[in-house]
Parts: sequence; C-alpha cells; structure tokens
Amino acid sequence: MSSIETFFNAWGMNSDNERAQAIASVYAKNGGYADPRSQTLLQGPDAITEYVNMFSANAPGWSAKVIKTDVIEGSVRATVAFGGIGPDGNEMVQHGQYFVDMDGELITRMIGFVGTGAPE
Repeated sequence: MSSIETFFNAWGMNSDNERAQAIASVYAKNGGYADPRSQTLLQGPDAITEYVNMFSANAPGWSAKVIKTDVIEGSVRATVAFGGIGPDGNEMVQHGQYFVDMDGELITRMIGFVGTGAPE
C-alpha cells in the first residue's frame, strides 16, 4: 500500500489513535496539507490528524479511497472517492483530486481540490 493510500485509509478509521499512527507513519514532520475546507495550510502530522479527526467525527462511517494515481516528475496526482451515508439516508460519493509531493515514502505536501476538474 502506498503512503497516499495509507493516508486516505486513515480517514475512515474508527480509532483516533490508529488514525494518528497511520498519518504519522506517512507524513514528513514538517509536511503540509490543504484543501478547500482546511482554510489554511496545516503543518505537521499532529495538525493534519486533528483535521482528519474532525472529518471522521462529522461524517461517521465515511471512507476515503484512492481510485487513481499518476506521476509526472515526482509529483503525484491522486483521485479520491469519499463515500458514506448522507444526511438524507442515501449512499453518497464525492470525488476530490490531490497533488502530492513526496520525499521518498513520506508525504511532504498535499493540496486537495473538490471534484476532478472535469467540466460540469
């Protein structure tokens, strides 16, 4: 399993402790993360774990699965499917695209966008 897959699998874990361990195992100590909901660049595994914990608390039972990756010049693009039961009781899936910089197996920077960039 890749570091990016490990990171996103952590979003669906039930245990905050397991989630923290998974994120710390794949993120550089000064690594950064941002997406449209984070409001700023989060620095380090602890801040990133706190953010993912909020997601998990607000969307219990949801998961995040990497469905596609590709690499150009060491930069990874990952398409991720977030899924679970929505407020209306129906199954929902939302996609996001993430651009990831790595240092070996450690994530150093990840920036996420809602959707896949396809025209609506």
